[in-house]
Amino acid sequence: MELQGKRIVVTGAFGALGAAMVRDAVAAGAHVAAIDRATAPASIAANVTAIGGVDLADATAAKSAIDAAAKALGGLDGLVNIAGTFRWETVADGSADTWDLLYRVNLRTAVAASQAAIPHLISSSAGRIVNISATGSIKAGAGMGAYAASKSGVARLTEAMAEELKDRGITVNAILPSTIDTAANRADMPKADFSRWVTPAQLSDVIVFLLSDRASAVTGALLPVMGRV
Repeated sequence: MELQGKRIVVTGAFGALGAAMVRDAVAAGAHVAAIDRATAPASIAANVTAIGGVDLADATAAKSAIDAAAKALGGLDGLVNIAGTFRWETVADGSADTWDLLYRVNLRTAVAASQAAIPHLISSSAGRIVNISATGSIKAGAGMGAYAASKSGVARLTEAMAEELKDRGITVNAILPSTIDTAANRADMPKADFSRWVTPAQLSDVIVFLLSDRASAVTGALLPVMGRV
């Protein structure tokens, strides 16, 4: 029960990784608010505060949702920024609109949610922010320019916030997954060796640690979690 009594917000909470994170945070003893642009699924646990239909890239909408979550939970100790998306598109044959989309969904959502959460986290004795970057932020592959650029932005955001907030009792870290073992990725890459991919549960285990009191000395870290890719 590493997160016993902790009040945690998870964005992108209705996707594969988000759902695993919500489940594991609850199992670790946390009180959880799940926020997503999608409508809350009927299967979400009754003890989870679910807030659907939120455009987290909109600062006003993000603040309204985070404030509502903090009110429901009685405060806020942690934020996990999972909201994001992926597009494979070469620069030569692609559209500049893809760059705008991935910036908005992958980076701007993390900025807006973090800005909304920081005033609540300052009131916590152990505030935590965990972002989701990607191993592509270190070295981009073909067709991953827009995605890698947006996730590089998440990495730089993480480093900047860690420096800005280290004297205010808030740690800020990011994990850098490789290919995540999801149904969508299996459908897109049916010939891949799925056993080498990192699972949502493996990623959420690392996030739980970063949210916990045991990670109090860790901030500004960009932690690759790659499975065997």
